[in-house]
Amino acid sequence: MQPEIEIGPLTLQTFGICMALGFVAAGAIAAKRLTELGKPADWAYEMLFAALIGGLVGARIDYLIQHWSEVSDDVLGNLFSGTGLVWFGGAIGGAVAVLAWGAWRGFFNWTLTDVAAVPLAAGYAIGRIGCQLSGDGDYGIPWDGPWAMAYPNGAVPTDVPVHPTPIYETLAVGLLAYALWRARHRLAPGMLFAFYLVGTGAERFLIELIRRNDEVLLGLTQPQVISLVMVVAGGAWIIARARRGELLKEPGAEPEAAPARS
Repeated sequence: MQPEIEIGPLTLQTFGICMALGFVAAGAIAAKRLTELGKPADWAYEMLFAALIGGLVGARIDYLIQHWSEVSDDVLGNLFSGTGLVWFGGAIGGAVAVLAWGAWRGFFNWTLTDVAAVPLAAGYAIGRIGCQLSGDGDYGIPWDGPWAMAYPNGAVPTDVPVHPTPIYETLAVGLLAYALWRARHRLAPGMLFAFYLVGTGAERFLIELIRRNDEVLLGLTQPQVISLVMVVAGGAWIIARARRGELLKEPGAEPEAAPARS
């Protein structure tokens, strides 16, 4: 494990490096797709900036809600603290910010969700590399299998061999990103994002079976509850559109969006 990299007086966090690389990759993928759709490539970086700001705000608010008893005496100070971020709140905040950006740009439609699908999956896969390198506690339950790993030097250390779940997630979601990218020209608007919801929801639900999170409802962890909602929503969306014959694009269909000014 390598939570930190020392370069002279400078200390770099490997998780932060991977997070930055995830944003760069997401931006490059979004720019490529926007160009294919006749939209300015620069919009990708506007989307990323909106997602970053909205994600940070949402993650912070979610943390305050979940830890209200601890932060209620100094809400303002804790609001601007440098610690305490929750992924789910960040996802909601980032999504709201990107949708608001889309409305501002006149791009508030199903195609916007499709443009976001592959970058979301690719960014998540790269981010999990950071979890693996830093040993931040996202690993799984104890295991004595052939590729079990211990994280003695991790940010959250353990000497007990466990499932290296960040590696599993990088591989699974990385393959999902590749499959979605290959399907981008064939699926009708909105369907790429629907398959993203089903794929990433199923992946996270299954990985939680060997993770260390606490159960919160009916024997399920919080990520599993959220994942079920994602799978049901995406699956219902796919089934409804398939029944209407709207799952695939018409053969030879024109691009979903006309060229636009930056």
